[in-house]
Amino acid sequence: MTKIAPGITVNTKVRFGKPVIVGTRVPVDMVVGKIAGGMTVDKIMIEYGLTRGQVLAALRYAADLVSQEEIALQ
Repeated sequence: MTKIAPGITVNTKVRFGKPVIVGTRVPVDMVVGKIAGGMTVDKIMIEYGLTRGQVLAALRYAADLVSQEEIALQ
């Protein structure tokens, strides 16, 4: 298990090495996808047994990744 950001970890034996919320098997991309699809933070917390802080950690991690992305325009 390797902590890659506050509240986020990766482990090749968990979800094929996808970033997940620490202490869970809930992948960051699933949390972001659920929110993009209209699910509320409260609903995600209930359905996946997460705290608000865990959901926000996933969103912060995703935002950090996007902020570092460079897009080559032609």
